[in-house]
Amino acid sequence: MKQKPPAKAAAGVPAIVKTIETSWKQMGVARSLETLRAVNQKAGFDCPGCAWPEPEEGRAAIEFCENGAKAVADEATIRQAGPEFFARWSVKELESQEDRWLNGQGRLVHPMVLRDGASHYEPIEWEDAFALIASELRQLDSPDQAIFYTSGRTSNEAAFLYQLFVRMFGTNNLPDCSNLCHESSGEALRQSIGVGKGTVTLDDFALADAIFVIGQNPGTNHPRMLATLQAAARRGCEIVSINPLPEAGLMRFRHPQEITNLLGGGTPLTTLYLPVRINGDVALLKGIMKEMLEEEDRRPGTVLDKEFIEQYTHGFSAFAEDVRRCDWADIVQQSGIERPLIRKAAEVAMRSQRTICCWAMGLTQHRNAVANIQEIVNLLLLRGNIGRPGAGVCPVRGHSNVQGDRTMGIWERMPDSFLDRLGEEFGFEPPRQHGFDTVRSIQAMLSGEARVFMALGGNFLSASPDTERTAAALRQCRLTVHVSTKLNRSHVVTGRQALILPCLGRTERDVQATGLQFVTVENSMGVISRSQGVLRPASEYLRSEIAIIAGIAAATLGVDWTSYTACYGRIRDHIARVVPGFEDFNKRIEERGSFLLPNAARDRRFLTATGKANFLPHPIPRHDLQSGELLMMTIRSHDQFNTTIYTDNDRYRGVFGSRRVILMNEEDMRQLNLTAGEEVNLVSVFQGEERVAPRFRVLPYPIPRQCTATYFPEANVLVPLGSVAERSNTPASKSVVIRLRKSSGS
Repeated sequence: MKQKPPAKAAAGVPAIVKTIETSWKQMGVARSLETLRAVNQKAGFDCPGCAWPEPEEGRAAIEFCENGAKAVADEATIRQAGPEFFARWSVKELESQEDRWLNGQGRLVHPMVLRDGASHYEPIEWEDAFALIASELRQLDSPDQAIFYTSGRTSNEAAFLYQLFVRMFGTNNLPDCSNLCHESSGEALRQSIGVGKGTVTLDDFALADAIFVIGQNPGTNHPRMLATLQAAARRGCEIVSINPLPEAGLMRFRHPQEITNLLGGGTPLTTLYLPVRINGDVALLKGIMKEMLEEEDRRPGTVLDKEFIEQYTHGFSAFAEDVRRCDWADIVQQSGIERPLIRKAAEVAMRSQRTICCWAMGLTQHRNAVANIQEIVNLLLLRGNIGRPGAGVCPVRGHSNVQGDRTMGIWERMPDSFLDRLGEEFGFEPPRQHGFDTVRSIQAMLSGEARVFMALGGNFLSASPDTERTAAALRQCRLTVHVSTKLNRSHVVTGRQALILPCLGRTERDVQATGLQFVTVENSMGVISRSQGVLRPASEYLRSEIAIIAGIAAATLGVDWTSYTACYGRIRDHIARVVPGFEDFNKRIEERGSFLLPNAARDRRFLTATGKANFLPHPIPRHDLQSGELLMMTIRSHDQFNTTIYTDNDRYRGVFGSRRVILMNEEDMRQLNLTAGEEVNLVSVFQGEERVAPRFRVLPYPIPRQCTATYFPEANVLVPLGSVAERSNTPASKSVVIRLRKSSGS
């Protein structure tokens, strides 16, 4: 392991070198050129790397980033893991390998089955796999004993068909990756503004006077966002970054497509950086708003948009009273930010006529996550920054179609209005009882309430909290099924029987009975766009997600969905009649290639219980840490996509050769008598139960006192299954109280 000074700027020449190196290594030169020139193009395929939108006009020939190219290359690799591989390696042997090694074995190219009591996976024919799934599902005492998980890699068409099958089977057990990440955003926004999505488009960033980036690391998680921030910074937009770590992608950006910028120091992005304590965001936001209210008292009518507040909002008086009661000493202590710096942030907000607030999982994975987002909405409402060009809320999704999955009905709590339309369209009565979300699904498998688990994409085990308990939950099942492109940890920690069903990747051509097909996705800003692969499929045995779902449905329910497999446009016709905003779906997507979904809050129509946007005050959260206790958040390295690890390096943070590290404030290290590179065990205690992550190396890093950062999924074992966000039930992976024990090997 080596530690170097953190990078001072994102992208630049190293990003270009890494893109070329990874692409050529995984795909070869010719395949790399064929693939990358089609990424995020209107006639190509949507990048699986993130949900940041592409410009409608003036799209560049290279419309991808370093991390997007790595995600594409990883899927389009020429390496393969077929029946010969599984014959060589037992499941026990595979389980002992690291996640990165498992992923590195290449594309899955044949359906495989692990039979009860067997040591190895063996090949299985598709129809036999479907029959096995159907047999297990039919033996259940209730449809609610089955769980159907979905990841954000799934297309709109596949997601719609999947939820239709699940509801026709008789359950709403439809947990998804949003339960693990942005569920808090949707929950908060629905109550505040009546819609659980962001309100801005890409065009709004060209108009904003101020952009607040809170709890987000765009340089690693959404790198194409940097070009948008660069354009905003160059025209004078003020960018305020609020984050415990000073990430390179928040500070400066060297645009890989600008030669002069590439060779120079890059474009400064952040105007003001506030190194907030982990989960100190409510305190900080209250401080900013307290400054604004006090300034309004001094200069009446100059700070607040009183016309907007009176016409479009509810609850202002109670909110203002709550903020005024907050004690400045408490705000400073809990946020970790001194008042002069809070004042500077407030001045940015007061100067701006058009403000956008962006955030990601740094806000959504705390016990008070819903409060975090609703305080952001409070801030924007003060100056009328909802439903105004150049202003609004912008939750930035990390996976390419996680938002589209929810729009298509992948949710355990879909409203009756959706279920009514679905039932009318297909002539059945959908179940109404709410199903299990991700955390509740794990608990149900542990208790024996659920006996069959199926995942449409994703790496459920590594993505979930409390790794040991999640593994035990999967082992309790009679059958686990994974529709996947690459081998991962979830394939080697299984139920009594297990299936691996290999599917087409987004990069690959999908040819069905009526010809070449395309699918659609929804980005973070509610734009629906088409995606059509260009590569020859890795194997003749691969099937599309839609074909796999149709096969399972035929075997289980006896329905004939071959027409949907033959032509995906027939699925879109149904979507057009069930999902609001998709009217004339096929016509619009064929003619324009993309379209924007309606958003009532963007038009200042607030579909809340009050009929207005709601000011919702919250108390300042407190972490009264005892002596020796630290607050830990999990983070992603730069060479990582979700749970897929490309290398043990984190170039931007200067960490090389290991991921089992804990980033700490140097003062905390001195107080605990720790030295750089020393090995420790991380221990979390929740409700009297101890969890241990062994053999982590201590590294000094610029992070607030009593705060630490570790990589996921390595530290997920420390995240208690029962420690979740209020109302959204999202695992609180960003605020775990830990202690350090010196390792016996140090």
